[in-house]
Parts: sequence; structure tokens; C-alpha cells
Amino acid sequence: MKVAGKHTRTIWLAADAKDGIGAVEVIDQRKLPHAFVTVRLETLDEAATAISDMWIRGAPLIGATAAYGIALAMRSDPSDSSLAAAYDILLTTRPTAINLKWALEDLRHTLKQVPPERRAQAAYRRAAEICDEDVAICSSIGDHGFGVIKEIAARKKAGEVTNILTHCNAGWLATVDWGTALAPIYKAFDAGMPIHVWVDETRPRNQGASLTAWELNQHGVPHTVIVDNVGGHLMQHGRVDMCIVGTDRTTTNGDVCNKIGTYLKALAAHDNNVPFYVGLPSPTIDWTMKSGMDIPIEERDGTEVTVMSGRTKDGQVVEVTITPEGSPAANFGFDVTPARLITGLVTERGVCAASEAGLKKLFPGQLSAIGPSGRYWSLGFGVTYISGAVLAGFNQELIWELFAPDGVSGQTRHLVSVLTTVYPHVLAVPGLALLIAGLRMSRLVFILTGLFPVVATIACLAIRASY
Repeated sequence: MKVAGKHTRTIWLAADAKDGIGAVEVIDQRKLPHAFVTVRLETLDEAATAISDMWIRGAPLIGATAAYGIALAMRSDPSDSSLAAAYDILLTTRPTAINLKWALEDLRHTLKQVPPERRAQAAYRRAAEICDEDVAICSSIGDHGFGVIKEIAARKKAGEVTNILTHCNAGWLATVDWGTALAPIYKAFDAGMPIHVWVDETRPRNQGASLTAWELNQHGVPHTVIVDNVGGHLMQHGRVDMCIVGTDRTTTNGDVCNKIGTYLKALAAHDNNVPFYVGLPSPTIDWTMKSGMDIPIEERDGTEVTVMSGRTKDGQVVEVTITPEGSPAANFGFDVTPARLITGLVTERGVCAASEAGLKKLFPGQLSAIGPSGRYWSLGFGVTYISGAVLAGFNQELIWELFAPDGVSGQTRHLVSVLTTVYPHVLAVPGLALLIAGLRMSRLVFILTGLFPVVATIACLAIRASY
């Protein structure tokens, strides 16, 4: 996207970096819309502060910044302890956006396979890849979402403006480039389609008024800033053709966690038969969580509610308190929109229903994910079973004593002999499958193969007891 006519990303490697390693620069979004300021990040702590204090924000950009935070840590100290500490520090910066954990898991897994002396280079390379992947994902979301806008526009009179309402900022400032919810809008505008965007101010940090309006203005997209409570009124009077928002975390049942106030917009849209879409990049899907009610909701400092900043007539940016002294303020950062209120999820692979079946159709295999902890259990069981198979294979007498009673003969002796021969395979085959399950993170394979040797052993012992 463009700033003053120049293509700009939200995060990039500093110009003085050498061999792909160096400081990272970001747009300080706290200064927008009144000033365009970039900040240089030199250390892990600065990257963590940039995330926690919202110099940068938006789930995909948080993930990208966290990836570079790991890289900055590896530049300083590539040891295992440094990697673990960097992971822990960054993980606590923002609890709701799942892209943060996704990026940290990705970097940790990548770097554990690399010797310390090569970790800095590997970390910077992977962080850059994550940024490029995000751009490609968001551009693809834009293409699929543009198709949705064209379908809605086709129901209107030729040349009539399509009015789209959005909440918070899910544009390129929330990602590396293009954005999620705003990507389809940019694609439609660039294609010459007449569109207009209603921009919720999005209290308490006014990310719609400050950020979405700023970037739409930079790109020349027609828009109007509205207070948060106007959306329902506009929908009642037929002045909204569709809503599209972003997401900080989406669970496997299609529930969407996004900036506080999104749920109310979805309720109003549902009541007025206005299509409600979500721009969803796949890294924002939490495959390990089944319900939005389980998502941890960040609670931020109350001063974000009680204090506002703005520009005076003489150009100075000042902060003012808008509440009575002594009045406390609650500041919940996000809410959850149930899947039943969502018309569709616009992903990089297409548009799907907000449901487990819809997500499974676009991302087959992911819904059976066992998660990072399950991976370690699966790998552990796999190694254990294979070790047991090797032991059983080389110690036939042990298996014989386990399954054969004293004085066994005839057909029973033959059966025990077969069991003694087969039992190592009963352990080895599931063991290999568990290793595969751990690497591919398949919950179904994990459960079935994990239980099989246990059931088989119990069956063998039951046979023994019947002799």
C-alpha cells in the first residue's frame, strides 16, 4: 500500500543491515494520524515493548514483529537459554492474538534444529519469509473478498455505490501489507468499482478513526468516520450493503474474536439481514481451541478509556481526560462474535461458512491437529513403543513368559508362539505411526495408534488368563 504515493510496508529490515542481519524498523502507529513516524528496534526488549505498548498492533503484524524479536535476540545471544527466554518474554506481550504464539512456535521449532552459530541468520531469514507469506495471504484474501463485493454490487443498480462498514483497523497497518478486511476493499477500489466505507471510530483507542481512515485516505478510498453506535441506525435505513471485519483469533467452530464492539455490529447486521464477513488469514486460526468462549480476553489499562489524545488548532498533539476524577474505567480489548452471526469467513483459500465443516473444507487435516504439547506426547509414545518393539524382538523369552502359563502345550503353545512373533510388530507399527502423527500433528492418528498397543496387550493378557 502507499504512503504519500510511495509503497510502504509496516515492518522492514533497516537499510544499514549487513548480510540480512540488523535492526528492524516499524511505523509507530501511536503517532497516527497526525504524524508519520518510524521507530528503530535494536533489541528483544524493544520489540516486546513495541508489541505490548501498541507501537504496532493487529494480529498478523504482531506475529511478524515477534518473529523479528526472536531474530534480534539471536543476534545478541543465540544460545538455547536465550531462545527460551525470548520466547517467554514475547509470549506475554499480548495474550489474545494467536498469530503471536503461532510465529513464536514457528521460530522456536526452526531454530532448535539449527546450531547456535547459524541461528541469527536462520531467524532473520524465517522472519522475512513470514512477512512475505503474510503479504501473499492478505493479497489472496483481497482477491476472494473482491468476489464477494462484486456479488453484492451486482444486486444493486449499475453504477450505484456499494457501502461497506468496517470496525477497528484490519487494513495494511494491521498486517505487513494489504490488510485482511480492507484488502477486498482496496482490490475493488483499484478495479474501479464505486465503493464507500463507513469507518467505526472504535473506542477506546480510536483505531478506526485514527488508522483505518488514515490509510483509506492515503489510498484515496471514499470513506466516512462514524461513532461506534451509528452502525445499527445505518443498517436499519438500508445504508450498509455489507460488513467486513478482521480477527485476532478464530476458533475451530467458527467463532471470531476481534476488537471490542465487533459483536454488537454482528448483532445489528444479523437483525437487519446485512451480510457480515470476516477477513481471516489462516495463521489467525487457533486449531487447538474449539470455542470462542475459551479465548483469553486482554484487559488493558483504564487510562485508554479515560484519556484521549488529539491535535489542537495550533497543531500540537495533547492528551485530555474525559471522565470525572475518581471514576474507574474497565477496558476489555476484545469480544467474541459467535459463528451463527457470521455470513462467511474470507480466507486466502476462499470463502467458507463460519463452522468446523467450513474450515475443514478449506484446510483439510488441520482440524485434527493435536497441538504442540500433543506433538511431544505423540513423539514420546512413538519412541517408547519402538524401543519396546526392539526389546521384544531381541528378547523372545520375555514375551513368552508374559503371555504363556507354565506347562503350556499343543494349540495353546502354538498360539503363544504366534503372539511372541507378532507382538514386536504390535508395538513397532503404531510406534512409527505415532512418530508420523507427532510430525504431522494428526490427532486422529495419535489417538488410534496410541490406544492400539494398549488394547492389544490387554487382549493378549486376557487370552493368557483363559488358558
